[in-house]
Amino acid sequence: MTGSTLRRLTDDVWLDTEPVRIVGTRLTTTMAVLRLPGGEVVLWSPVPMTAARAAAVEAVGRVAHLYAPNTFHHLWLGEWAAAFPDARVHAPAGLARKRPDLRVDRVVGAAPEPAFAGVIDEVPIEGFRLGETALVHLATRTAVVADLVHNIGRPEGTWTRLYAQAGGFYGRVALSRVIRWTAFSDRRAARRSVDALLARPFERLVVAHGEPIEVDAPMALSAAYAWLG
Repeated sequence: MTGSTLRRLTDDVWLDTEPVRIVGTRLTTTMAVLRLPGGEVVLWSPVPMTAARAAAVEAVGRVAHLYAPNTFHHLWLGEWAAAFPDARVHAPAGLARKRPDLRVDRVVGAAPEPAFAGVIDEVPIEGFRLGETALVHLATRTAVVADLVHNIGRPEGTWTRLYAQAGGFYGRVALSRVIRWTAFSDRRAARRSVDALLARPFERLVVAHGEPIEVDAPMALSAAYAWLG
């Protein structure tokens, strides 16, 4: 098993990453650990579980919530749910249908989560076929999104570079043109949702693919969605 690379982003927020291949590109996917006031933690978009990772997360707090942010970020959720059977599994409705093998304790959006009240805001992205919900950790002013936007920088590898350049997200905070063209069923609803997220009080933005944005994060997100009108 590999070691843990869990690193502190700010008070009560930690991140870990795992290499992934997406249509041949070599990227990373990010897991966020958000600590609640009582010491429990929310594990957002879990990466593969290892003994070292589990120990590092438990050193932060008790794993009380496992969170799938959309219908694509779920591959390793089951192994964490098996290891932490008392943790509540939160997932979008589409994932509950897609993964009948996965225990889902709460369908995101069906009802508020009492443990998140006043601590974590859930912002559903309407009109987005991936069924994504953004989170805002209020105390640390940290927003967390999965595929709403990317920040991969300038990765090495010819195919990864060419794909990211063609997709319009090489060296800039943006989302893939493929997602822009195919993943929005209602652009007006999506615009309202992005505006609702931008209205939340956040200063930094964690993304599933790439580095967190710690300077002018709202401005970066707003610019990434200028195309949406």
